Amino acid sequence: MVCASRNGRPAWRSFLAAGAILAIALQGAAAEGVTVKDASSREVRVDDASRIVSIGGAVTEILYALGLEKKIVAIDITSLYPPRAMAEKPNVGYMRALSPEGVLGLNPSLVLATEGSGPKEAIAVLQSAKVPFVLVPDPYSGEGIIEKLNLIAKVTGEEAKGACLAARVRSDLDAVAALRKRIDKPVKVLFVLSFVNGRAMVAGRNTAADGIIKLAGGVNAISEYEGYKPINDESVIAANPDFVLAMKRGPESLTAETVFANAAFSATSASAHKAFISMDGLYLLGFGPRTARAARDLAASLYPELHAEKLPSETTGSAARDCP
Repeated sequence: MVCASRNGRPAWRSFLAAGAILAIALQGAAAEGVTVKDASSREVRVDDASRIVSIGGAVTEILYALGLEKKIVAIDITSLYPPRAMAEKPNVGYMRALSPEGVLGLNPSLVLATEGSGPKEAIAVLQSAKVPFVLVPDPYSGEGIIEKLNLIAKVTGEEAKGACLAARVRSDLDAVAALRKRIDKPVKVLFVLSFVNGRAMVAGRNTAADGIIKLAGGVNAISEYEGYKPINDESVIAANPDFVLAMKRGPESLTAETVFANAAFSATSASAHKAFISMDGLYLLGFGPRTARAARDLAASLYPELHAEKLPSETTGSAARDCP
C-alpha cells in the first residue's frame, strides 16, 4: 500500500521534495563562505573551518577563547596557553620551522598561522596548496590585538562572539591606557632575550618586547634599530636601563644574578637597584587576549606607587565567558 499526502501525491514524493529543498539550502549555506585579506595582502576564501591547524601561541589562545577548541586538529609548540592545549592536541613543531607535509598531512580545512611563521619556502608551499592558508597579522599594539581577534573570528564564523571578546579586550586596554596617564616619569627598560658569546641579545624597535614596554608605560632603552640584535658592553652602559626585563622559559631562563654578573650590566642603574623582572614568555610577548593584563602586571612592577587595580575582564569574568 502506498500512503498518500493531503494533496493526493504519494508521501514518498513529498519526502523527496523536502529532501531536495534541504539539500539546496545546505549547499547554499556551504557556498557562502568568507573571503578575507590576510597579513600578506592575499585574498583567501574560507568555506570550511571545521578542521583548523593553529600556528602561533596567540592564534591558539584566541581560538580557545572563542570556544573553538574542538575544531583545532593541531597546534605548534608556541601554543602554551591554555595549558591543556599542548596536552589535548598534536603539534606540528616550531612555527618558524614548519614542514608543509606535516601540516597538510593532518587533512585540515583551514590553516591559521601567525605572521612571522616560516621558513619562507614552507609558507610558499602552504599558500599554494588547496587548503585555505590565512596569515594572521601580528602588530605589537593594542589595536593589533583587536585586528588579529576580528580576523580569526571572521574566518571561523564566530563574528558575534568575536565582537564580544574584542569589546572586553578593548575595555582592558582602555583601563591600562588610563593607568599610563598616571605615570609622571617613564622609566627605561631593556629587554634581554639571551646572552650569545657573552653579548646580550636585546630588543629594539618593532618587536613584541618594545610593544609591551610601551603598553606598560615604559621606554625601550634601545631605539637605534629594529628587531633583536646583540649589543656590545659600551651600548649597554650607554643605554643605562632602570630595569632589565626577561622572559621565563624553563631552565634557560635568565636570572638577576646572571644578568648583573655581566660587567656592562653591573654598571647600570638597574644593577644598583637590582631591578630585574621576569615574566612568562607567551603572557608577556604573545599580544593575545591576556596582553592588557600582562601590561598591567609589568606596569605594577615598574611603578609600584601606581597601585594597579584589576582590569574589567577580571572583575566581570573571563574574556569569553559571557559572550554569546
